[in-house]
Amino acid sequence: MGLFCVAVIFVGCIGSADEGPLLSVAGPCNLQFPGDHGAHPAYRTEWWYYTGNVRSENGLPYGYQLTFFRVRLESTDTADRWPLPPSAWRTRQIYMSHAAVSDLSAQRHFHAELAARNALDMAGAVQTPTETIVHVKNWSVCIGPDAHRLRAEAPAFSFHLALRPVKKPVLHGDRGYSRKGSLVTQASCYYSFTRLETQGDLVVKGEKRAVSGFSWMDHEYSTAPVEDGIVGWDWFCFQLDDGTDIMLYRLRLEDGQMHSASSGTILDVEGKATHLSSGSFRLTPVDTWQSPVSGARYPMRWTVEIFPLSMMLTVASSLDDQEMQTPGTTNETYWEGSVRVDGQAGSRRVKGRGYVEMTGYAKPFGTALYD
Repeated sequence: MGLFCVAVIFVGCIGSADEGPLLSVAGPCNLQFPGDHGAHPAYRTEWWYYTGNVRSENGLPYGYQLTFFRVRLESTDTADRWPLPPSAWRTRQIYMSHAAVSDLSAQRHFHAELAARNALDMAGAVQTPTETIVHVKNWSVCIGPDAHRLRAEAPAFSFHLALRPVKKPVLHGDRGYSRKGSLVTQASCYYSFTRLETQGDLVVKGEKRAVSGFSWMDHEYSTAPVEDGIVGWDWFCFQLDDGTDIMLYRLRLEDGQMHSASSGTILDVEGKATHLSSGSFRLTPVDTWQSPVSGARYPMRWTVEIFPLSMMLTVASSLDDQEMQTPGTTNETYWEGSVRVDGQAGSRRVKGRGYVEMTGYAKPFGTALYD
């Protein structure tokens, strides 16, 4: 997903002054690759986000998520007055990671989290002329010229996947400048690989499967906190069987309405992108599911209307319980899961798979995102 703002629970990580002041996103980002696959440490938060739907050789369906977050912490006045000696542990950058697997045929969901300082090779982002490697402990993504290689290993699951882009990266909004609020600086730099052919191995509870399918990658960075009155967001990515890819997000206000900064992008089969303003689509929740863990009630089925395409879609969860609890990292509860897509584009039937992220249902995000 491309919209996650993290509530950091780490304190006292004081870094070197040569990182400079925090920067804001205030206009077109004009991203260049492969350079901008790497980290942007002058901004507060950054995330590399992978989701995908795959099947085993005998047709069993799975969803997966792997996300890496980078958060820059600012030193406090009190800490600055302390005469701290140089230390290999000192850093302003914290890296966190979330991973999950949805075993859709067995209707079970597993998730895990990691966190580490950007120190002593525990976590970080390293760039060479041809590759970007982001890792937290033994979880990693390597973005190379021909493929993205993912690795995550947790007690209940693991996966090693190779993702090969079918389409070039797309810059969302205005040349990568993606508005997230009313002010010019309430924005992020945001791009995606919307269709990555995926192959590899997935292990669930000791059972190893060779899998293949399609994945989606978001990379986004920003400094601005969420605007007052926005309590959460709903983010959608769809890969239709006809080769169309769609990203939509609605910033959700306290009264349930959609903030005008909400938007989206459509890519045709050739990779040509069309920007969607908030008035170009409507997202209507239908059925709900209540989490027995958090008590949050999430929409499980949506009607999605995209007016320029005369498109009406029904989006339904492939598994209700795909909730993520992350007390050891972002300390947020959110829903991130595989969905099925079916509907009409004019007189033509369309269908596909996708992923949906829903935040702010367990509790509003509010504006104090960085502790």
